[in-house]
Formats: sequence, structure tokens, C-alpha cells
Amino acid sequence: MVPALRGRAYPVGADREHADGMTDRDDFLAWIETALYKAELALHNGDPAPRRALWSRNEPVSVLGAWRNAYGQDELNELFTALGNSFSNCTSYVFELQAYDVVSDMAYSAGLEHTSASVDGEPRSYSLRATQVYRREGGEWKVAHRHGDTVTVSVGRQREVLL
Repeated sequence: MVPALRGRAYPVGADREHADGMTDRDDFLAWIETALYKAELALHNGDPAPRRALWSRNEPVSVLGAWRNAYGQDELNELFTALGNSFSNCTSYVFELQAYDVVSDMAYSAGLEHTSASVDGEPRSYSLRATQVYRREGGEWKVAHRHGDTVTVSVGRQREVLL
């Protein structure tokens, strides 16, 4: 498990075992912990290419983002370019997985993203609730939808959430 990825998972669907002993859930979780984690870290350091590579090239695709929405390939490209131009100097990115499931060629994940990075040159720390929907395309997981919004907490809980 990637050290910066923490949390718990509550899968509920059917799970197929592969010849290597891995299940669909095992494969999906390993993908989240490696490829998806690395792509998000790269984005927060100003490189949107790894994130874009993990997104589906098939419609529909959508983002209901904390800062901006996107529908379709063109808007998705514009969004990821803008985010890459805004982010730099990521000092911490933690994805706290709350729940996930895999059913056939569809999957989802829900969790909290805790990030410390510069946004437009200003250091910031923030947490987002993030839910993503994935499709298996050509044997590989691709993101098809993302919803992210800021976590609002009371002042007493703010320190706990940002840690």
C-alpha cells in the first residue's frame, strides 16, 4: 500500500478471482494505490498528462469539480491544462479511501483527498471529498466521472481533517 494512501474499504459486489490469485477488487485497489495516486501527485506538481492518460477517451466523461466543471473531451482537456498551470510544489497528497466497489467493467471510489500544494503560486492546504466512476476499457481502468467538493468542518475538527 502506498504510504500516503490510507483508509478503509467496504466493497459489497461480486468479486472474480484471476489466475494470479488477484480479484477484480485487488486489481482495482492496486491501480488506485499506484497509477491513480501517481497521476494525482503529478497533477498537483503541475503535470496534468498522467491524469489525462487515465481518463476515458470515450463519451460521456464529466467533472463536477470543486473549482470548475467539465463535460466532454474538449472541456476535460481545458480543465486539466488549467489545473496543471495552477498547481505546483506539492508537499503532501493523501487519498483517504472511504469506500469502493467493482461490478463487472464498472467501479467507483469515494474518499477524502488531503493536499498541500501551491495554487497559483500561493501555498495552500485543503481537503476535498472525491467520488469517481471508472470504466474498464480494453482491460484497463479509465476514469469517466469525478465529483469533488471542499470539506467544510467546524473549527474544532479542521485540524483533524487536514492532518
